[in-house]
Amino acid sequence: MKYLCLVYGEEAKIAAMDDAECMSCAEGLVESGHFIAGEALQPVETATTLRIRNGKVSYTDGPFAETKEQLAGFYLLDARDLNEALDKAAKIPPARVGSIEVRPIRELQPD
Repeated sequence: MKYLCLVYGEEAKIAAMDDAECMSCAEGLVESGHFIAGEALQPVETATTLRIRNGKVSYTDGPFAETKEQLAGFYLLDARDLNEALDKAAKIPPARVGSIEVRPIRELQPD
């Protein structure tokens, strides 16, 4: 089963972390066969939020909501169940300064 691990944290705290530590974590997940994909995101000021309301598209600079913690990146994992996904997510370094939201992937069903 696939699980998306969303990395949240205060940008300054995440930026202060050593990238090599996160890269090492990803390498370990690759070696164990759990890693599908993962990326760090650019700072929140580079975000653009798109909405469509009543058929009209609008764009807003920045994230959808003002929050203390921002989405900093993600890991997409393959795990046998939620417990294994949580075990792997607990090893993601930014968990020490932020949080990791672990969510199962929902397979889309064609009509």
